[in-house]
Amino acid sequence: MEPGEPREPQEPREPGPGAETSAAPVWEEAKIFYDNLAPKKKPKSPKPQNAVTIAVSSRALFRMDEEQRIYTEQGVEEYVRYQLEHENEPFSPGPAFPFVKALEAVNRRLRELYPDSEDVFDIVLMTNNHAQVGVRLINSINHYDLFIERFCMTGGNSPICYLKAYHTNLYLSADAEKVREAIDEGIAAATIFSPSRDVVVSQSQLRVAFDGDAVLFSDESERIVKAHGLDRFFEHEKAHENKPLAQGPLKGFLEALGRLQKKFYSKGLRLECPIRTYLVTARSAASSGARALKTLRSWGLETDEALFLAGAPKGPLLEKIRPHIFFDDQMFHVAGAQEMGTVAAHVPYGVAQTPRRTAPAKQAPSAQ
Repeated sequence: MEPGEPREPQEPREPGPGAETSAAPVWEEAKIFYDNLAPKKKPKSPKPQNAVTIAVSSRALFRMDEEQRIYTEQGVEEYVRYQLEHENEPFSPGPAFPFVKALEAVNRRLRELYPDSEDVFDIVLMTNNHAQVGVRLINSINHYDLFIERFCMTGGNSPICYLKAYHTNLYLSADAEKVREAIDEGIAAATIFSPSRDVVVSQSQLRVAFDGDAVLFSDESERIVKAHGLDRFFEHEKAHENKPLAQGPLKGFLEALGRLQKKFYSKGLRLECPIRTYLVTARSAASSGARALKTLRSWGLETDEALFLAGAPKGPLLEKIRPHIFFDDQMFHVAGAQEMGTVAAHVPYGVAQTPRRTAPAKQAPSAQ
């Protein structure tokens, strides 16, 4: 046997006189050896009502540009045929992929600390694809070793009606119209966009950045800016500093993240917590920052970092943070984040939104 070469477990022998103490280590060594050879069991899926459920569309999780083109130019039958012919070829990762991997990294830590708890992230793939296309999606998920056990494939129908049944805490899609439908149903949702360039993000810590107004908070303050200008806005915020803002569409998701963070804090792991949250707002700290922070405090919530930019571009700060996802209600800030390599998600809520189209454009099944 070469030095450092792993030793094969020996056949267990009948213990002789005085050998009682040596038999147990041999059996234990054999058990470890064969346990390592056995396939690892995936963890059990939690009950939806106990977990933090993240619903992700297929085109958010994977890149499906070519499939989208085929559907648009050649129709649904050719689209399905193409998917079946390529079902053994895994999709490339899409904009939500690093976020999902980070969720799974947090789950591993939670299960180490709380083996019997179901208070973890549960990822659900929501798609209006035909069930036949599901084989390629399953193959892709297995290829990347993702733990996604729950699928919802609606065969051309909108999956929005199923979100509440899955107790969804956040819905991410590439289809802006479906995201609007989810927001209208009171579900936290955002349209996710790929960055203009790839940036390396943390593999061990989930980082989530939020805008404030019309994302975590209501659009009350933005309405005042739009109607009366910045000077009146500053006066209003000063006068109402101690009055909490109403909640915005993603307040509940921040609340869920905070609940999981506290599970690490209770184990003395605040500084090593694998979840980190950021408030990245165009507000000025001196003139309007106090109300934002006091609102979070009144909800029993906090963010690990709060960045008040006073109207400065958000992209350069986000480049330093390198979040897995950044939520904002204004496409101007979403585009600026994309340019700097950040995966950004648009929250279509509040007065800053453009008027809704009277008739939605035709969407591909892969858009979900």
